[in-house]
Amino acid sequence: MSNENFRRTYTLKCGKAGGQGFQIGNVHNAVDDVLHISFSIEKCDVESPNTAKVQVWNLSNENLKILDGEDCIVELKAGYDRNDTLILVGNITAVTTTPENADRMTEIAVMDGRGELRDTAVSLSLNGPVNCLDLYKQVAGMMGLPIVFADDLTYAIFPNGFAYVGKAKGILQKIAEYCGHSWTIQNQIIQVTWPGRAINSRAFLLNSDTGLIGIPKRITIGTGTNKSQTGWEIEYFLNGAIGVNDVIQLSSSTANGYYRVYKVTIDGDNQQGDWICTAQVLEIKADAALDVKAQS
Repeated sequence: MSNENFRRTYTLKCGKAGGQGFQIGNVHNAVDDVLHISFSIEKCDVESPNTAKVQVWNLSNENLKILDGEDCIVELKAGYDRNDTLILVGNITAVTTTPENADRMTEIAVMDGRGELRDTAVSLSLNGPVNCLDLYKQVAGMMGLPIVFADDLTYAIFPNGFAYVGKAKGILQKIAEYCGHSWTIQNQIIQVTWPGRAINSRAFLLNSDTGLIGIPKRITIGTGTNKSQTGWEIEYFLNGAIGVNDVIQLSSSTANGYYRVYKVTIDGDNQQGDWICTAQVLEIKADAALDVKAQS
């Protein structure tokens, strides 16, 4: 992994869904004319939207106008040698452009799923019995988002019908509480799991040969109101394939075994500095089948 810094690539798409937009980065094997970009993305196993800041230098006036449009969506992929994976998709919440000597820097604030949670109005009145799996799928359809479920989930039934009027976030909370589930939105995909459980049994091998940087550090992780667990903080070369609620098989001098990703921060700059992920992980007792390596 020693030469990874010299092979950083990205593509950034911005625009309204189904409308005018632009794409920059390593789009057509371009190298010399790729704009300078940096980003910091925070993802966590919580109901609140993930947040990110993306900075781009010297965007054209035309592209700046697109960013200022309503309901603009950002999609960012990053990796190595144009083998990029999706690391961010979400709604723009703010855009600021400032001069920096002969250049100008545009900072884009993004939230994952904010528009869908905020703007989707739900009105349902169903006669019973009503299966919660069907409710989840119906709400996801209203939000216009895909939904995935942990393999071992079971679903409760409202025996006497179901009625709700309000925002999408409220109905997701109501269904999840009734079933004992947990939900989150990651890259515009709704995930539904058991609390504290992974979304699937696939595991990513992470060691010094597959991208692990340094030695894992033992930390206390706050996982809810007045709740905390002992876990580990790890750093590894940027790998967008590893997301929240995924499983890693960690092999190091201080921590070994299977762990669930509770939180991950992705920091990158295509010209200098970081191109890494920092994750907070919690040990899981059940073995997971090893599927792919955590390498770029």
